[in-house]
Parts: sequence; structure tokens; C-alpha cells
Amino acid sequence: MASSFAPKKSLGQNFLHDAGIAKWIADEIKPDGAPLVVEIGPGQGAMTTHLVGRAAKTLLLEKDNTLAADLKVKFEGREDVEVWHGDATRFDLRPLFKFGGVKVIGNLPYSMGGEILRHVLTPPTPVTEAVFMLQKEVCQRLAADQEDDAYGGLSLVVQHDWEVEIRRIIPPEVFKPRPKVDSAIVRLTPRPPGDLPVHDRAVFDRLVRMGFSQRRKQLKNLLPECPGGWDSLMGSLSKPLTVRAEELTLWDWVALTRHYEGRHEEDRGQKASEIFDVVDENNVVIGQAPRGEVHAKGLKHRAVHIFVFNKHGELWLQKRSHLKDVHPLTWDSSAAGHLDSGEDYATSAARELQEEIGISAPTRCVATIPACEATGWEFVELHVAEHNGPMKYAPDEIATGLFFRVEEIQAWIETRPQDFATGFIECFARWRKL
Repeated sequence: MASSFAPKKSLGQNFLHDAGIAKWIADEIKPDGAPLVVEIGPGQGAMTTHLVGRAAKTLLLEKDNTLAADLKVKFEGREDVEVWHGDATRFDLRPLFKFGGVKVIGNLPYSMGGEILRHVLTPPTPVTEAVFMLQKEVCQRLAADQEDDAYGGLSLVVQHDWEVEIRRIIPPEVFKPRPKVDSAIVRLTPRPPGDLPVHDRAVFDRLVRMGFSQRRKQLKNLLPECPGGWDSLMGSLSKPLTVRAEELTLWDWVALTRHYEGRHEEDRGQKASEIFDVVDENNVVIGQAPRGEVHAKGLKHRAVHIFVFNKHGELWLQKRSHLKDVHPLTWDSSAAGHLDSGEDYATSAARELQEEIGISAPTRCVATIPACEATGWEFVELHVAEHNGPMKYAPDEIATGLFFRVEEIQAWIETRPQDFATGFIECFARWRKL
């Protein structure tokens, strides 16, 4: 890069010039053999030099006009390097799911660090590991335990989904221009599925935000009226009635959220005793059997899949809960489920929409799919619907969800079919032929 380049204060540019530290940070993301490494704000390329050529592909996101142009010239002709010119908070992450494990690294500007973190780390995200350089104070807040002074709402919201570790403190003198404070390197890895009890993430976020809105106040004066009474809730948490937000751990906050939702039993997933109609090779009912027996013996039965599209023609996919007995943590149709005994397909479609994603919308059948191994020996009716508002999905059923462009789903299936429930792949292939 040109040595005459003048850093822009408006973009919070502080360029790392210590080659040893740059290589150490690049090594922290373990880029060797990774399918994709994304560097946010490569700048003059201090870390980029130690990343390019180690992963199958390196994607560089650079906002500065001059630096982006320089990067494109430098890596022109390399198929394993792509430069994207623009604001990282506006970069569409959805096409990256097809790469599998996506690693993200960056020296983030202090002024935009929080916004970039939200964009990259908020589920659903294709990112499976992240290493960032940020202001030391921010890193301390991200990694803080309940007993630390830096602990707060940011700690909880990030640690809800990520395990956070501060790896190294970086002094100001290794940057040009020199910042006034220390920086730090923080590594984030996903919290294992099922590590936290099932709860509504939106309710958790809302309660945490309210609880930390006035740190000096007791929590009972900041949160909504508590079902069953505050005394009962605090008794179940073994906390004093005067507790404040920072006195509760992540696990306490999850337990508090579950109490507000009315969840008082252990997570058990689907009931093996649920009764289905068993059908013959012509989809004619010949009897009934419980879920566990139907799946164990590969008995033919009935199911409905619903594809929900928005006004842009994008299809909403759900990622199945870790509690699912079949294809856990894979991506699936917007809503899907077995027909209850005696239930017809249209009634089942309306019920599944309401139970799984909390919407009511007219559906129409567009295809029928015969029972086969890929469908789990289900005779499937595929229905479509349109919905443009938010989804309120059941966390027992769905881990997360997102609208995707149809072309990106096709490319993703072709690259990584193992990411999807086999029944969805059958339905999607049939829908594409319509």
C-alpha cells in the first residue's frame, strides 16, 4: 500500500504496523485449510499478508475508497481472494452459509466496533469463529464474568451465543496514528447447542435491556410484573428480593426468562408417545402408532411442509432445534410437521404455521411427494404462503431462522447438502420444477 496514505479520522483508522503482532493475530484465527476467512477492514494489509493463501478463499471487506482500490489491484487475478468495497455492517452474510465454517477476523474501528459485532455475531450467522481487535475496555465488557466490574448487558447478550476469551493486550505504539488507549485481541467461539435451557431469545434480550437500563435500581422496579410474584421467582433463584441486574449470572437470566415464559419443566423435546396415522403405499390409513414406533420401524405416515415467502420472493428457512429426534440442527422448510391422527393436510398446515412460527396465513398446496427414504417415509403435501412480518418461532422446535434468496439456497444445497433435512431437499427440488 502507498506509504503516503493519510488515515481518515472519520473512519476511525489506526493501522497496525508491527509485523510480528500482525502475524500472531492472523494465526489466532487458524486460517490454514479453512473454507473461507473474512477480514473486516484490512486497511493497508498488515494482517492480510499473513492470511492470503492459507484458506481456500479470503474475502476482504474494506470501506475506504482508496484502500479498496489498492487491494483490488494488489490481488487482481487471484481466484482465492475477493475484495468487497463497502460498509461491513451492510454486507449480506447469507451467501456465506454455503461455505460451512466461516472465520472472521478484523482490526475494528472503535467508533463502529459494536455495530459490526452485532451484524456479524447475531444469530443466525454463518460465522463459526471470530478474532477481533477492539478497544481493551470493550473486550473486557464482552468477556466479563458476573463478578467483574465490566459485566453488563453487552456481556450477557454476546455470551448468550458465544464463548469469549481475551487473548492479548495490544499497546498503542504499534499503531499509526497512535490511539490514546490500549487495544485487545478477543476470540469468540459458538456456545454449544443446548448449553443453555430452552427459552425465547427475544424475551431474554428485552428483560436484560430493561434490567440494565438503570443499574442502581433494584431489578424488581425495572422488570414487568412477575408471573407468580417476585418473591417466588427470587426464591427459585436463591436471590434476595433486592437483587440488581449485575448480581445475576447468564444462567440466572435464562432462568428468569423461562419463569416469565411459564417454562417450569425440563426440556424434553418431542414426545415419542404422540399418535400418528399409519398409511399404506397408496396413502390410505391402515392404523395408528406412536411417533417412536413410526420412526423406529420406518412406517409410512403423513406430513406437511410449508414454504413461506416474503414480498421479495425470499424463502424463510428454519434451523431445527437440537431437541428434534430427526435431523436436529439442520435447515428445513419454513414450517413442517406430521399430521395428527384424523387430521387433513390443510388443517395441519394452518396448525404448523401457528405452532412453529406464530403466524396465520392462507396456504395452498402446490405439490405432493410420495413416501420415500428421503422424506422419512412420509407422504408429503407441499404448501406455500406469503408473510412479510416477523416470525415468533417456538424455541423448542426451532433454533433460529432467516429469509434466503432462492438462488442462494440452491447453491448452498449443491455445496453442502448435509446442512439440510433430507425432506426439505426433496420438497425444494420438487418446488423448483413447478
